[in-house]
Amino acid sequence: MGAFFQSLGRTITAGVVVLIVLLVIVGAATGHWIQVGTQGWWQFAIRWLHIGSGVMWIGLLWYFNFVQTPSMPKIPDAEKPAVTKVIAPAALFWFRWAAMATIIFGLILAGMNGYLGAALSLHQPATAIGIGMWMGIIMWFNVWFIIWPNQKKVLGFVTVAPDEKAAAAKLAGLASRINTMLSIGMLYFMVAQSHGGL
Repeated sequence: MGAFFQSLGRTITAGVVVLIVLLVIVGAATGHWIQVGTQGWWQFAIRWLHIGSGVMWIGLLWYFNFVQTPSMPKIPDAEKPAVTKVIAPAALFWFRWAAMATIIFGLILAGMNGYLGAALSLHQPATAIGIGMWMGIIMWFNVWFIIWPNQKKVLGFVTVAPDEKAAAAKLAGLASRINTMLSIGMLYFMVAQSHGGL
């Protein structure tokens, strides 16, 4: 059993299989079957992908800010390359593509539900989700156009002088902290739209 879960691919596949089995059991027990291919199902599927992407994105953002960055000064210099050469590049890959997927699925979902224009222009009844969307768009911009270009310098993917590398680390760190700050309100407004938080 342990060997099975050594593989991330097998673990994800097993998660999908467990989901399908549970859906079949619930459908058989209740008589309510998923209507695959209907408009409502597609809206739900895109929402599920949007939320899943967002969990990955914000989870990694919080990992960087709550775990990795505060822990780096405590790691002996000889061991830091394990983080900067192995862990950080992999985490940043999933981080930036989760940000992209979250934005894409969120915009598709808003379009499917008919509130994209109202949300982006902050009109009722989509003001709360619109505020959350704009905060998410700013965060996505920071990931792709500030954090990632500067992290490439910090991690040595782009060769720069030591002073430019230090400046890049500072700017990437600042943008990451701004995103952490924005994530609190963004999550609130995203949930507030449909759960009476405004």
